[in-house]
Amino acid sequence: MWASAVLLVLLGSFGANALDNGLARTPPMGWLAWERFRCNVNCTADPKNCVSEKLFMEMADRLVEDGYKDAGYEYVNIDDCWMAKQRDANNKLYADPERFPSGIKGLADYIHSKGLKLGIYTAYGNFTCQGYPASGMHLELDAQTFAEWGVDMLKMDGCKQMDRHTMKKGYPQMTKYLNATGRPILFSCSWPDYERGAGIPINYTLVAENCNIWRNYVDIQDSWQSVLSIIDYYAKEQDTLVPVAGPGNFNDPDMLIIGDFSLSVEQAKAQMAMWAILAAPLLMSNDLRTITPEYRDILLNKDVIAISQDNAGIMGKRVLQHHANGIEAWTRPLSNGVFSIVFFSRSVKEPEFVTVVMKALAVSSDTSYEVTDVYAQKSMGVFKPTDSITVYVNPNGVVMLKATPQKVWKVENNMIVLN
Repeated sequence: MWASAVLLVLLGSFGANALDNGLARTPPMGWLAWERFRCNVNCTADPKNCVSEKLFMEMADRLVEDGYKDAGYEYVNIDDCWMAKQRDANNKLYADPERFPSGIKGLADYIHSKGLKLGIYTAYGNFTCQGYPASGMHLELDAQTFAEWGVDMLKMDGCKQMDRHTMKKGYPQMTKYLNATGRPILFSCSWPDYERGAGIPINYTLVAENCNIWRNYVDIQDSWQSVLSIIDYYAKEQDTLVPVAGPGNFNDPDMLIIGDFSLSVEQAKAQMAMWAILAAPLLMSNDLRTITPEYRDILLNKDVIAISQDNAGIMGKRVLQHHANGIEAWTRPLSNGVFSIVFFSRSVKEPEFVTVVMKALAVSSDTSYEVTDVYAQKSMGVFKPTDSITVYVNPNGVVMLKATPQKVWKVENNMIVLN
């Protein structure tokens, strides 16, 4: 019943009014520079890690050569600090010539030659968050410039725009100008997060009409506590956020920090599973040149990615919360009556056994399910909705399940039919 209700809401919310650029039919996947490399522009002292065309070319190489592209990661996204400090004589943005000697068009050509797509960053207001020229007075010109360069995704930030009430006008203006270029450019908006921070009511219908993905909450940091705080926010706001997610339009809890400095392997598996359950963009921010195999394997897990990329596009929600042992359960309806379930642990002490009746996990009430453990890649058996299922969850970890409805023969009106 829950899945049907969500689907009806989605069908009612989207359709003719949704952003119509044909993009992000499933949550976008790729790599984004910010969390790992920030605004490091000192290429003299740190040429390997500074924000430069060399960094993005090397990450593109790694996406292709190490299997990420084949797994679905296709965007290479520049964040803040790529620009020169002033616009040119024609008021156009241009890349810092020392760090991007080929220009953004040259970089885009390189990225495209790898079969990948290029994302870029600007901000609503006169300056970016790090003080570089932004698009506030030049939205139409910048949209045209990005399209001429061959950009495939645009992230528009807004922390220097002090009057957050104007974002309801400014972001839709940029949508209009992007559409007018004729180039499909996935639009990533930071608009709802700034309205949230300013206490302004968020019109998510308007957001979804103008953005493919949008940030709802604070920037992720390289810490487990940051991951937890984002999950908590999504749980608290799930009744608002679930109905607005769907093909072409997704809530964005921010980057995957898997393979950086802070997350254990269990915590990394947890972030990957939870982002898949949330139907979130999978935008890694790490160093693909040095990532270790155990973290790479998590990011390349084809079964988790398949759940993330399910074409129904429904965002999952928390359905059970056990305060005593710090474990909660999240369920996401997938296509063809399939469900994915994550048991998520906040415990820091020891593994926990958890036993739950299947129907308490918001699955359908009229069929049996073949349940598989996604990370362990093993079947747990067939369960009716009234059966109990027991899982063993590691501290700060997850057990991720996939429940596939069973087709069974039954007698109906004196005939044997396939249920």
